[in-house]
Amino acid sequence: MNSEVTGNKPNKELKYFVVIEGEEIPWEDNTITTEEIAERGGWDVSQGVIEVDQHNNERTLSPGEIVEIKPGHGFGKKHKWKRG
Repeated sequence: MNSEVTGNKPNKELKYFVVIEGEEIPWEDNTITTEEIAERGGWDVSQGVIEVDQHNNERTLSPGEIVEIKPGHGFGKKHKWKRG
C-alpha cells in the first residue's frame, strides 16, 4: 500500500477544517495558500491575510505562502485567518 495512513484512514480521506473570518470551512487538502484563504474569505489578497494561532498571536502571511494544516476539529487545532 503506497498511501500514507494515519490511524486506519488514508490521508486523502481525512477532513481538515479552517476558520476564515469566523466561518468554519471544511478543507480537503493538508495545505492552503494565502490566495486560497482570501478567496474563500471573500476579499482581495491585496488586503492581506492574518493568521491567528491558538494563543491569539497574529502573523501576516506573505503572498504565495503555503500553510500546512492538521486534520481534525479539536479545540485549538483549527487554523484561523482574517482579513489584514
